[in-house]
Amino acid sequence: MTTVTLTHVSKQLGGTGSNAQPIQAVDNLSLKISSGEVVALVGPSGCGKSTLLRLIAGLIEPDNGQILYDNVPLTDIPLNERGIGMVFQEGALVPHWEAEQSIGFFYRLRHREQEVPPRVEEISKITGFGLEKLLSRKPGQLSGGEKQRIAIARALTRDPRIFLFDEPFSSLDAKLRGQARVELKRLLNAFPVTSVYVTHDQIEAVALGKRVAVMRAGKIEQIGNYQTLYHNPINLFVATFIGTPAINLFEGRAIDGHWQGAHFGGFPMRSDLENQKKVILGIRPEFVRLVTEDSVGAAAALVSKVTSYYAERFQLIEVSANKERWLLKAESDTQVTAGETVWCAFDPEGIFYFDPFTEQRIG
Repeated sequence: MTTVTLTHVSKQLGGTGSNAQPIQAVDNLSLKISSGEVVALVGPSGCGKSTLLRLIAGLIEPDNGQILYDNVPLTDIPLNERGIGMVFQEGALVPHWEAEQSIGFFYRLRHREQEVPPRVEEISKITGFGLEKLLSRKPGQLSGGEKQRIAIARALTRDPRIFLFDEPFSSLDAKLRGQARVELKRLLNAFPVTSVYVTHDQIEAVALGKRVAVMRAGKIEQIGNYQTLYHNPINLFVATFIGTPAINLFEGRAIDGHWQGAHFGGFPMRSDLENQKKVILGIRPEFVRLVTEDSVGAAAALVSKVTSYYAERFQLIEVSANKERWLLKAESDTQVTAGETVWCAFDPEGIFYFDPFTEQRIG
């Protein structure tokens, strides 16, 4: 296993033509991934996740900064000694090779062919998937999920120091993606290799990553476990990106040490803010309550949609009042229908405040 350290790494892409402007794909980014740790990278398309992965792999070199494996510069480590296992979105299998050839290629190069059968058997036992049944098939005879399983098995046979995943399950349907996540989690537990997992799927990131790094515009906005990102976001971007359903946002102002909006207000906040300063209030749907009309702080709203989540045993209710819309969660047996007027109130424990200009959290 290997500790990976990135120090002030930057990388621009493009900009080779006379009028082409380069893109700052990674911007002065520092990160340390401990030996055996799994870090998941999430963020919108174009935020730099895949570029960062390729920098860590040594497929491209940074314009500035340094990447270290166990305190040794990556550029000082010969390619054949880096020990990188990488899995791409489409598996990247050799079209005319049978699966057994792909999985055993690394061992054959080192005259260790005899180790292929026990390694395949070991992976099959851990995942619960019959990998040995696929060994005689070529990529054209494999489904998308089977290709990715072969690609992961191929990476494992390299005895990797570092495992890198670039959205390996993004092309699979929801059911297969769920199964593949479980299998990969078992493998990462059995082979505790330092790993970086790029994904756009928050569920996948939480399931596989010990820590989750939220990226935007080439920078890591915040890194931590999911509970920290969800319950203690440092800015508006992290608050809105993390969490399903999305956080509710309300425009308002600071007035005499309290937040006041169009329909809700009177919530205490920092008293040192300028009076009438614009402040965005954020609150997640589970902290919005259905209450009676005479409850303190209650606001009337019209129900526009009710969605039942039977397995999770709750209802997601969308409501509106004038131009404001928000979501709230209610018990599965709550009797609410579209077109009905309800009364809502906030649980102060779930309130965040953000500066609308800097997007930073207001303490």
